[in-house]
Amino acid sequence: MTDLAPETELPRSSKIAEALLRHRALSRDGLSERLFGMLFSGLVYPQIWEDPEVDMAAMELGEGHRLVTIGSGGCNMLAYLSRSPERIDVVDLNPHHVALNRLKLGAFRHLPDHAAVVRMFGTAGMRTNSCNFDRFIAPNLDAESRGYWNGRRLDGRRRITAFDRNFCRTGLLGRFIAAGHLLASLHGVRLDGITRAKTLSEQRHYFDTHIAPLFDKPLVRWITRRKSSLFGLGIPPQQYDELASLSDGESIAPVLKSRLEKLACDFPIAENWFAWQAFARRYPSPDEGRLPTYLARENYDAIRTNAGRVAVHHASFTELLASKPAASVDRFVLLDAQDWMNDRQINALWSEITRTAAPGARVIFRTAAERSVLDGRLSPALLDQWHYLAERSRELGTCDRSAIYGGFHIYERKG
Repeated sequence: MTDLAPETELPRSSKIAEALLRHRALSRDGLSERLFGMLFSGLVYPQIWEDPEVDMAAMELGEGHRLVTIGSGGCNMLAYLSRSPERIDVVDLNPHHVALNRLKLGAFRHLPDHAAVVRMFGTAGMRTNSCNFDRFIAPNLDAESRGYWNGRRLDGRRRITAFDRNFCRTGLLGRFIAAGHLLASLHGVRLDGITRAKTLSEQRHYFDTHIAPLFDKPLVRWITRRKSSLFGLGIPPQQYDELASLSDGESIAPVLKSRLEKLACDFPIAENWFAWQAFARRYPSPDEGRLPTYLARENYDAIRTNAGRVAVHHASFTELLASKPAASVDRFVLLDAQDWMNDRQINALWSEITRTAAPGARVIFRTAAERSVLDGRLSPALLDQWHYLAERSRELGTCDRSAIYGGFHIYERKG
């Protein structure tokens, strides 16, 4: 009997050990989810991190189109208005983002001129911005949004006063970028040095000699082995897992290095306001480079004229589409939201997208990994009603100056 005991007891102990390990893993994942949910309950994105010019090219956006898009920081929604679509419905479950989108629309409609808009959203240290809010925007803003921006932060200041300093440094993303700068400075590196480069070769040299070596530092590799390290980018645990699938399994530092390399080296620094946000924590001045599409002087008149065509909803994408008639939407912009969804949520979303899609409608979205999240997850009955524009997706993905995503995807409604 003693010889047989190990054979009969081993399977039981193995199952117990396996169950304990699974419980610990689930507990860690559950803790990560709760921590992410807590952090994501506040303002996350002071500005959006998807290239709107890539979006508009992918959608072939034009007059008469009806769009539904996720709001986030609101920059892309405003850029789309430069193409004079018929209507844009903006959805976001985060009330801070809803208030920010409504503020930006109010600024374009009621600030006196383009210079005042640029001072509000594109220039740091403008002490008159909160005064301009009180004088021009607040009287024309809905009561809920006005109450939000007049509300007090923990330091006693009104929320709107963040625009008197540098709004781009606020929110979860702003604090994440600040932490990255602090980490670099602890290793003797100034990230903003790359903004003084005059050519792509100078950008490459600065990245290779100053920034790239940071990703081999033990502290950086230790930090990036933890899912919580990317919460500041708005990357939840499941999206971290997608990134980890592209790495060596120990740290996602190589993946982050590759994405940051594209941001630093693939586009002239003067043309890439995303790089300025990452490396200088501000937008470039007029003599340094381009402002975001929605702040460009040539787009101001169209955006101001069309701002009344936008409705901002505190709702989910699926929820809003469920209230719309069939075949009533021409373009859908999902950002990277599907990376956060389970299969049931993705199929529910695409059921409504397919029902409300007009003939020839297009859907665009981004993913942390390279492949489309629909592969093997969306029901064939739904997927068969869409055509994946694979070559165009790859072509435009390489043009995305935000550079933090692995894949860009375009689907077109058949028929």
